[in-house]
Amino acid sequence: VLAMVGGAIAFIFAPLGFDSWQATAMSITGLVAKENVVATASSLLHIADGTETDPNLWTAFAGMFPSMGAIAAFGAFNLLCAPCFAAMGTIRAQMNSAKWTAIAIGYECAFAWVVGLMINQFYLAATGVFSIWTVVAVAFAAAIIFQV
Repeated sequence: VLAMVGGAIAFIFAPLGFDSWQATAMSITGLVAKENVVATASSLLHIADGTETDPNLWTAFAGMFPSMGAIAAFGAFNLLCAPCFAAMGTIRAQMNSAKWTAIAIGYECAFAWVVGLMINQFYLAATGVFSIWTVVAVAFAAAIIFQV
């Protein structure tokens, strides 16, 4: 089921450099709890008892991504996107509104996506690879700088 869902929405992460169902599945499980990203990576990469300090896990993990920019974008996205389900429940309780909770979580995920996009696209631009997503990343960066 996780592979099916990950495969169905993996295209969303293509501009961030990780469009495999495995990377998407790790991001999905990260919404439940951030530590699940490592556990899911360990399971998907067939690393028995893999922990965050296991060099075999990190070597296999690095092989999932086409560039360092994609790895950095994956990390930034997962660190900045919506917190775990427990924190989402607390947001709901504190805001006392399902609508504003959805807006807050949507904003967190969108901001994380934009930061991941900028990281990957600026890395690719530094290596001489340009696309329409590079233009989009520059536009987002200009909008963020304008807001500051």
